[in-house]
Amino acid sequence: MSAVITLTTDFGLKDGYVASLKGVILNINPKAIIVDITHFIDPQNILQAAFILHTVCPYFPDGTIHLVVVDPGVGSDRRAILLRTDSAYFIAPDNGVLSYIINGSGRTFVSLPHTGPSVDSVKINKSVQAVAITNSKYWLEAVSTTFHGRDIFAPVAAHLSLGLDYRVFGEPTDCLNTITIPSPYVNASGDTVGQILHIDNFGNLVTNIKDESIPEQEINIELMGQTIAGVCRFYAEKQGLIAVVGSSGHLEISLSNGNAADFLGAKVGDEVKILAVR
Repeated sequence: MSAVITLTTDFGLKDGYVASLKGVILNINPKAIIVDITHFIDPQNILQAAFILHTVCPYFPDGTIHLVVVDPGVGSDRRAILLRTDSAYFIAPDNGVLSYIINGSGRTFVSLPHTGPSVDSVKINKSVQAVAITNSKYWLEAVSTTFHGRDIFAPVAAHLSLGLDYRVFGEPTDCLNTITIPSPYVNASGDTVGQILHIDNFGNLVTNIKDESIPEQEINIELMGQTIAGVCRFYAEKQGLIAVVGSSGHLEISLSNGNAADFLGAKVGDEVKILAVR
């Protein structure tokens, strides 16, 4: 069992919430290696957390424990879950934040307009296992209704990192909640239509169009009334607005030495269209 525990939250670093998670983990397993993925998920933004987590987790050692606390339903009847894949463990609220991970196990998502993520309970693939975290033996003695990250998720992650079998933490379940991940589609004119999925710290517009969906022929890319000719190999190849396939394998719109999101007034959900040059 790896003693690596990653943290993904929307807590920011202004308050002591992240430090509380780390303190709980280190009290239980002082040898734990704690890695911050990010604490700057937009507040309650489950889709953003799901996307960032899935772009990062493949680069960690097998057996890594990924703790995700983006939890607008804390204190309600939403479940806490522990998901086991063939390479990692994930501890999170059952609110769709693990949708990309479940998708990777064989679940297929459909395309919907970006009107906010819809939640759907799905039967998970047999290649992964999950338990609802119900065994309070591994929680802190006093559990706040507003901070399950500290009182439930963090201690479970720490105990798991000591080598406990994941099944001791609760009851098996084969149904988990997922959110609908917007997918690109081909319209009646033969154009590929996608949308902005994420805006990174540089203002790059990360779309849901993956490298393999980009036509090999000459193309133009349209968004926000702008047209971009072709796809560059790297950010500094041209000046102005460019399209490039980023490190996550997704098509990105970037502005050389600038912020594409600010320049275009773009936001998550805005349409991006790929047109073949005819």
